[in-house]
Amino acid sequence: MRSNWLPPAQTGNIAPLILDNSRRNHLWILNDAGCTGIVTPMTRILLSGLFALLTGFGATAASAECYADYKAKQGSPLRLHYGVAELRGECSVASARAQLNKRLARQGWTLLNVVSVFGPEGLQSRKADAGSYYLRF
Repeated sequence: MRSNWLPPAQTGNIAPLILDNSRRNHLWILNDAGCTGIVTPMTRILLSGLFALLTGFGATAASAECYADYKAKQGSPLRLHYGVAELRGECSVASARAQLNKRLARQGWTLLNVVSVFGPEGLQSRKADAGSYYLRF
């Protein structure tokens, strides 16, 4: 007995596998008309999640501008400087300390302390004090 629920164009190689009409419920995933209620909501959820990920909708806090002002020293002869640096990633004193230790060490400086962490609104008020060390490291 041959199944008549598939269109004639699709019965070529698949027909021998679908001889029993009771098994057709297991093949709904192959039939677009039979699975619109199952796939469409899941597809919408996945696509909206993918869209949010690609547009950075959930990453606004991590991508916000963040800066730190700090004090550093260099060995003999003793030299001190105050500077302002842009941070990447987390905007915290601990993150600033980790990032600045690496950046300053490459140029022979030692980080003494991170004075504060702030957003773009605090840049202009610190520019004159930082001088040549403004956004240098």
